[in-house]
Amino acid sequence: MYRTHTCGELRASHAGQTVTLAGWVNRRRDHGGVAFFDLRDRAGIIQITINPDLPKEMLEQVANVRNEWVLQIEGVVQKRPEGMANPKMETGEIEVIAKTVTVLNPSKTPPFMVNTDNDLPDENMRLKYRYVDLRRERLTRNIVLRHKVIKFMRDYLDTQGFIEIETPIMFKATPEGARDYLVPSRIYPGQFYALPQSPQQLKQLLMVAGMDKYFQIARCFRDEDLRGDRQPEFTQLDLEMSYVHRDDVLALVEGLFTEMIPVVAPNKKLFSSPWPKFSYKEVLERFGTDKPDLRFGMELIDVSEIFAKSEFKVFQSALSAGGVVKCIVAPKSAEMSRKEVDALTESARGLGAKGLATLAIQAEGPKGTAAKFVTVAEVAEVKSKTGAKDGDLILFAADARAIVNKVLGGLRVVLRDKLDLADKTMMAFAWVVDFPFFAFNEETQAWESEHHPFTMPKMDDLQKFDTNPGEVYSDAYDMVCNGYETASGSIRIHRRDIQMKMFQMLGLSDEEIQTKFGHMLEAFEYGAPPHGGMAPGIDRLVMLLADEPNIREVIAFPKNQAGRDVMADAPSEVEPKQLKELHIQIRE
Repeated sequence: MYRTHTCGELRASHAGQTVTLAGWVNRRRDHGGVAFFDLRDRAGIIQITINPDLPKEMLEQVANVRNEWVLQIEGVVQKRPEGMANPKMETGEIEVIAKTVTVLNPSKTPPFMVNTDNDLPDENMRLKYRYVDLRRERLTRNIVLRHKVIKFMRDYLDTQGFIEIETPIMFKATPEGARDYLVPSRIYPGQFYALPQSPQQLKQLLMVAGMDKYFQIARCFRDEDLRGDRQPEFTQLDLEMSYVHRDDVLALVEGLFTEMIPVVAPNKKLFSSPWPKFSYKEVLERFGTDKPDLRFGMELIDVSEIFAKSEFKVFQSALSAGGVVKCIVAPKSAEMSRKEVDALTESARGLGAKGLATLAIQAEGPKGTAAKFVTVAEVAEVKSKTGAKDGDLILFAADARAIVNKVLGGLRVVLRDKLDLADKTMMAFAWVVDFPFFAFNEETQAWESEHHPFTMPKMDDLQKFDTNPGEVYSDAYDMVCNGYETASGSIRIHRRDIQMKMFQMLGLSDEEIQTKFGHMLEAFEYGAPPHGGMAPGIDRLVMLLADEPNIREVIAFPKNQAGRDVMADAPSEVEPKQLKELHIQIRE
């Protein structure tokens, strides 16, 4: 037996017991002939005391022990002497007095310190030695949190009558918004499977099959540009339900998350219950984005009417061109330096603005780049409408509505971080509904699906497909939290005629439709029930719960920002024999 207990489970109630422990040396300290090891395993850390009265052979062996050596310790649990307890450790009231020490495996000096988050190397070095990186308490805690989240999801959905069903990893290449990862077939030369971007078609087919309530912890694959909250492969809670309307799906998922957060992350608070629900148009107007962070105010305010007759050319030219003037109020920021305001202006330009007008509200009168161009009456009206007080800074954008919303929405997030406006313990969930069904691609001059081609349009809008596609709304919905999209879903098309019309609107020929989606269309002819679902992203959720800056910190073995596995050095070349078997030739 390597151990009778884990390092983290012993307490004062175990005093006097002889125990056997096994783990890594987290830290070594030597004091006047007595050595102390902090022994660590996944469950925690405990202090081991090595007294000089141990056999000489054992002491000589112990003298060589360093951090990350793997030891087995047999000893007696005892309370620490008066005044020597460590309140920062869960096991801080006790120590284990070693009777025997066995080296199970020595360790080279690790590439970076495991017992601290300080002085860590760059991320590529951490990912190269990920098996060492994962020993750090923070990373271990993240992985355990992820386990708790997934377990809660499984248990909750089981009580709601869902069944977990696995769907194929190798499926058919179909357009779903990103590039597919392709898998060549050896048996069928020149033909390919695709890794699923999501189990979208398969979960719909499970509804046709009568499974009624399905879920799985699904692995998904998308060959797209990477960022902090994206990976080539990711995990989502995939679920689908039959005979439901939109609000049935929202109620289920809201119930799941509302019950889960206090259990898996008791340090977090829910912003509101029930969750607020916004239309797509409303969130763009109020927050400048379809994934708003609700943990702070600073909403976008339309002041076009106030400046309708303004002599300020910047505002007047925007309004004359059919645009708008909107603003946000940064609290207690009137004293921002010129350098800070210039930095905000550069951020605005990066978001598409031509510039940024500012008004610093001060007791002695307004200052800022717009102060010379606005009247006393206009300033008074702006203060009244926005609630701006002395000491606040008002930032204006004037342009086309879409640009203004994007610019001020982006600045709102910049100021959130700069002014520390968001409560980091808060989880501000919300629903966004009533999305446009189509998006017009200016480059291709064609209509595209805003979500994916299996989303049901609002039934009242069906007649607009041919006359005005831009006015068609979808029965789609997003779950957002703290400025991130954390789930997307919709009521699905379950009728062949509507699905066929959708594909035709996307410019697919009848032959393409049959080749790519014939199996779906045929399935809809065999009594497909109305159905809908959603797919909350697990990586992103755990990232938010763990207060991590990106999803790589909550995935055991992630790819780096360039999409490489630097630990295994993948992707990599393969043997010519394998390429020949797959009928693949590499061309320079």
